[in-house]
Amino acid sequence: MLPGILAITLLAAALGLALAIIARRLPAGESKLIDDVDELLPQTQCAQCGYPGCRPYAEAIVAEGAAINLCPPGGETTVRRLAERLGREVVPLATAASETRQVAVIDESRCIGCLHCRNACPVDAIVGAFNHMHTVIEAECTGCELCIAPCPVDCIDLRPAG
Repeated sequence: MLPGILAITLLAAALGLALAIIARRLPAGESKLIDDVDELLPQTQCAQCGYPGCRPYAEAIVAEGAAINLCPPGGETTVRRLAERLGREVVPLATAASETRQVAVIDESRCIGCLHCRNACPVDAIVGAFNHMHTVIEAECTGCELCIAPCPVDCIDLRPAG
């Protein structure tokens, strides 16, 4: 019985080694490239690119050849990284994306400290404690508007950054 177990173990080890060698020699699949592109995106899930989140945008870039310059939160840095990874030409942010950058502003006199906006912010640009006034860290805000809808007292507006 021991020789049978040893034979099966050696066969399994040899097949595993062969599969590992073959996997390294085959080119990375489309799914690996999608993962790479997704990692380069800022993960704000803001949908400013026209896709419902960063992963669908990454899939469109790889599978459909979507433009790499549609991500305002990622900015020029992300465009450069995507161009380098995909072997594409660096292009400026799309016109809609490069318009005056907007940021969320909380009317602190109306804020009730409910945390809804803070919980909705994908980049943690809103600070404040429960039942206390909240404020936006302008340098961190991407202007994605995801904090506006959950606000029960409608105290958040978008204004040009500056």
